[in-house]
Amino acid sequence: MELEFLGTNAGVPSLQRNVTSMALRMFEERRTFWLFDCGEATQHQILRSSLKLSKLEKVFITHLHGDHIFGLPGLLSSRAYQGGTTKLTVYGPPGLKQFVEVSLTLSQSRIEYELEVIEHTGGTVFEDQDFTVESLLLDHRVDSYGYRIVEKDKAGSLDLKRLAEYGLKPGPVYGRLKRGETIDLENGQVLKPEDVLGSPKKGRIVTILGDTRPCDNAVILAKDADLLVHEATFMHDLKESAYNYHHCTSIQAADAAVEAGVQELILTHFSSRYKDIEHLQPLLEEAQTVFQNTKLAEELVLFPVQRHV
Repeated sequence: MELEFLGTNAGVPSLQRNVTSMALRMFEERRTFWLFDCGEATQHQILRSSLKLSKLEKVFITHLHGDHIFGLPGLLSSRAYQGGTTKLTVYGPPGLKQFVEVSLTLSQSRIEYELEVIEHTGGTVFEDQDFTVESLLLDHRVDSYGYRIVEKDKAGSLDLKRLAEYGLKPGPVYGRLKRGETIDLENGQVLKPEDVLGSPKKGRIVTILGDTRPCDNAVILAKDADLLVHEATFMHDLKESAYNYHHCTSIQAADAAVEAGVQELILTHFSSRYKDIEHLQPLLEEAQTVFQNTKLAEELVLFPVQRHV
């Protein structure tokens, strides 16, 4: 898993940065990527990356402010022209379905793949055998949600030496053991998976928050996460402005990382007053006084999701 930021600015785009969107690249895990928010010109940013819209599987929208959704109708329309034929599911707050349907209907856009829009008000919004996505309401001017993506633990690797000692050769029995099944051997022995499997491989946790003031639900979603993506619209000297606009400062983001016990923090959603990466350095340094393992989101740069033991 890797995160690729497609937009890191708050409110409006600037010459240096686009508005909010990020891709969770999951090509090793499921040969797809998921998109979180879709601000204006997100599809242009995708064209500048190695991502292909045909591989887009899911879109998660945090809230319905324009800098997080104005790129969605165009992206949905363009996906079919870029080889997208598989089902695409879009998740987000109530009102999202109307926005998508009205935009596509009035523009007479033709969607030639299966498109499903699922509205939610928090809770478990997606689950399969490999991942769970949970959501909680944050504290913003409109309903804004954070997402907690949990990779489920996987069985440990098979001990080939031990399997050979039991007289087993590669074949279907290996798969049965990996699935947790007990095997009856020809000599009457019973072989349990734990006899030949290494320690389970712990799944990773990624938390991606929408716009928010400091709140309890942000910490709950980020609890013990391997990676937390948190807005940091302002430096802490503008904490009153942050509060009035329902946003966070760099220090407040770092405080949440400490309280939640996360491994790594990436700051994003920067005010356009901070023109470029050089002007963002003080914001980063400020956060690092509270939580050292903090990074700045940079557009079209890959951030691996490390597996912490």
